[in-house]
Amino acid sequence: MDMLTISMVLLAVLAVLLVGGMWIALTLLGVGLFAMVAFTNSPADALMATTVWGSSASWSLTALPLFIWMGEILFRTRVSEDMFRGLAPWVEPLPGRLMHTNVVGCGIFAAISGSSAATAATIGRITIPELKKRGYDEAMAVGSLAGAGTLGLLIPPSIIMIVYGVAADVSIARLFVAGVLPGIMLMVLFSGYIIVWALLNPDKTPKRERTTTLGEKFYAARFLIPTILLIAAVIGSIYAGIATPTEAAVLGVVGSLVLSVVGGSLNWGNFGASVMGAMKTSCMIAFILTGAAFLTVAMGFTGIPRAMAAWIGEQGFKPWQLIAVLTVLFIILGCFLDGISMVVLTASVILPSVKAAGIDLLWFGIFVVLVVEMAQITPPVGFNLFVLQGLTGRNMFYVANAALPFFVLMTIAVAILWIFPEIVHFLPGRMFKPG
Repeated sequence: MDMLTISMVLLAVLAVLLVGGMWIALTLLGVGLFAMVAFTNSPADALMATTVWGSSASWSLTALPLFIWMGEILFRTRVSEDMFRGLAPWVEPLPGRLMHTNVVGCGIFAAISGSSAATAATIGRITIPELKKRGYDEAMAVGSLAGAGTLGLLIPPSIIMIVYGVAADVSIARLFVAGVLPGIMLMVLFSGYIIVWALLNPDKTPKRERTTTLGEKFYAARFLIPTILLIAAVIGSIYAGIATPTEAAVLGVVGSLVLSVVGGSLNWGNFGASVMGAMKTSCMIAFILTGAAFLTVAMGFTGIPRAMAAWIGEQGFKPWQLIAVLTVLFIILGCFLDGISMVVLTASVILPSVKAAGIDLLWFGIFVVLVVEMAQITPPVGFNLFVLQGLTGRNMFYVANAALPFFVLMTIAVAILWIFPEIVHFLPGRMFKPG
């Protein structure tokens, strides 16, 4: 049986299991087991046992539950409310005014969370009611939050970067550093669009009630100080080479607990809820990763990745053509799968092809995160759409339509990163020694 036929059979099995409602992790394990039994003579049971254990025992994964727990703690405390109070006076002079709090607030919270859904939910819980009460255009408020909420994946610490780093064997610290400038670039694109939109639609932005003095702005900025200190402790320790991502995650958890205690918003109820929330999310991701690890091994035994890499080489695809095809592929997958599942499901097949095309895996990691961000706002499975649907009471297609301009901006961001790859490589090249 040729490789194309084997690939089609495995895709059919994958589709049947997913459509049947099977868990992603069990689907990956099932497809891998089927591939091993049906198309190889290798001992599937022994390989599954060793692969599942080996992938679960990875030291790099220890940062994952810690960063998730940090985000859960902050999600359930008053940090986001303080952040809004500190930001609002500074963005009011800009066209679009308080709608910029969605972008800047999500960018700041992304630097202490790592989760797209948590970022959108936490900031949206504060900004959506405030913007609605003050008469801002609802569609733009919802769309800007949908787009900016995805910054939780790109601005480190990022859960999806940890997953990709483990799957592709790329330094997580380098990925974290590489995501900073693209994240800032995306924030500038989002805020720039809001400014242009506000200038073209002046009647949809309420007039300023009063002018805030510089002294009042600095006084309000005191609410941002705890958040800035936490970001400095977590991200700064990684950039300075003082701490590994795992050690920085510990600092983040301790810092978020201290902020919550000092702010008086931590109690046994939300502490227990944060622990349970982090445990559920971490177990889900770890289970998916073990399934993906076994599927990767199974794909290797069938020879599909090698065949695909050879085929791409024979077709003479230029790197930019491969990136264009993969962008479309990830967008389509994003209509049906969550971001983590997309990465682990495609890594075993796509990464050999990417290497064969000569594309740098660090750059490709940022590219993957960016297109996974796009998938967060594509129906029907975009996680941020679910979050905003719950916050606004609007149907998913209203939210998706509001987010469409920001989806287009992300597509433009992919093109910019391809034309100017130094945006990704600039900081890692200066903070880490080659090799």
